[in-house]
Amino acid sequence: MSWIYLLIAGVFEICFALSLKYSESFSKPVPTVLFIVFTILSYFFLDKTITYIPLGTAYAVWTGIGAAGIALIGIVFLKEPAEFWRLFFIFTLIGSIVGLKFVTK
Repeated sequence: MSWIYLLIAGVFEICFALSLKYSESFSKPVPTVLFIVFTILSYFFLDKTITYIPLGTAYAVWTGIGAAGIALIGIVFLKEPAEFWRLFFIFTLIGSIVGLKFVTK
């Protein structure tokens, strides 16, 4: 269950990063409130995971999910460049996240 909580925390990290972009320096109230809510939820689920998953692994996976997720969203929805090396390193990051899952007891 702790890995599911960690995945949920990572998804909320993607949500808070995206809402941060749309808050426009906290000048728009709805995205700003969403940023705060998603941040709290992300940290809440991250906190639930570190009881069972080592902190270093949990933090690396959490930030990796957020970084890879928001980078892919940027490419697919925000028309950011999808260059070979960018995609290569995003998928290397995803592979590292999956690898940490399998080596952590």
